[in-house]
Amino acid sequence: MKKSEIITELKRQGIVAVIRGNSLEEGLNISKACIEGGLKAIEMAYTNANASEIIKELNTLYHDDQEVCIGAGTVLDASTARMAILSGAKYIVSPSFDADTAVLCNRYGIPYIPGCMTIKEMITAMEAGSEIIKLFPGSVFGPSYIGAVKSPLPQVSLMVTGGIKLDNLDQWFHAGADAVGVGGEFNKLGAKGEFAEITHIASEYVRKTKEARA
Repeated sequence: MKKSEIITELKRQGIVAVIRGNSLEEGLNISKACIEGGLKAIEMAYTNANASEIIKELNTLYHDDQEVCIGAGTVLDASTARMAILSGAKYIVSPSFDADTAVLCNRYGIPYIPGCMTIKEMITAMEAGSEIIKLFPGSVFGPSYIGAVKSPLPQVSLMVTGGIKLDNLDQWFHAGADAVGVGGEFNKLGAKGEFAEITHIASEYVRKTKEARA
């Protein structure tokens, strides 16, 4: 998929699973459990030392499923971004904005989604080519912050990560979020090997996302 198509697909799905895991097997199995539950946008975090291998494996496993969109998260610098892209990452997510990473992603035609908190940070990221901004951590602000941001920046697209749960998911979408990122409970369950429960919860997130955006 081209850059514009990836961005369109992420917005269409509206929800991204932020996967960490403590090993290759754990990160892979959490991701597979989410996809089985219908949550098909996966952000594989580089806090897992095996992130590149997991991204490669997921792309191989789901090559024929056009809805599966594998990206890389917790990307702190351009060298890690390049590693992720060469491994098959379709988009790059950072906890904060990094100018060198923005340049590299633009060079390869890959969406760069940096974490921003302030209007100034968001404008800087948008000027560097970011078409989706990660509002992080969302739990610090609350849903009302989206309206405060979109008053001066109505054109900004926001993916909120941090503090998103099943019982508050609809509040973020109703406030104007274009997408959300979830993952804390998936990673806790994955550490205990409860992959069937991950699949169940993932399906609930997908269902509630569709309801909230209907």
